[in-house]
Amino acid sequence: MNKIVPSLLVGLAAVAVSSCNDSESYSDLLKEEEKAANAYLANQRVEMSVPADSVFITGEDAPFYRMDDDGYLYMQVVNAGNKEDRPEINDQVYFRFTRWNLNNWYSADIWQSEGNSDNMNNGLGATSFVFGNTSLANSALFGSGIQVPLYYLGYDSEVNLVLRSYYGFSTDASACVPYLVNVKYFKAEY
Repeated sequence: MNKIVPSLLVGLAAVAVSSCNDSESYSDLLKEEEKAANAYLANQRVEMSVPADSVFITGEDAPFYRMDDDGYLYMQVVNAGNKEDRPEINDQVYFRFTRWNLNNWYSADIWQSEGNSDNMNNGLGATSFVFGNTSLANSALFGSGIQVPLYYLGYDSEVNLVLRSYYGFSTDASACVPYLVNVKYFKAEY
């Protein structure tokens, strides 16, 4: 009996996670997410790997680089920032962001932004994470993908990311929502 209860709870949890939407399975949601992300990237220049020397082409017309083997994270470097001043593991990093839901763009041509780049008084305030540590609540909230650029770039950098839910904000994971996210990174001032 004691072995059945935990197994039953695990089974119920799996069913609850996979039934995010009554009309679509989790697998269907992942397929839609992939379609939306790929449709956006189809209109961009894409490099299938990170440059061997980690020197990225920069600017508004720079290519998107595939940052992982599965194609869940792509990065366009708008500004590489100060490569001489880079965050170290466990440094507090502040950032401002604007993001656009690619599912909405793909399915309904809705291009509405949200974030704190233009307005710090929108309820989000100052956003930050502890670099290299996604176990902390504020770091986990924004997902691991938003930290990836700082393994290559310095403070004061700016990137555009195509983030699939696997690497995205924790609020988007179960709904399988991909986003285009513009992010600017800043050093904490003490």
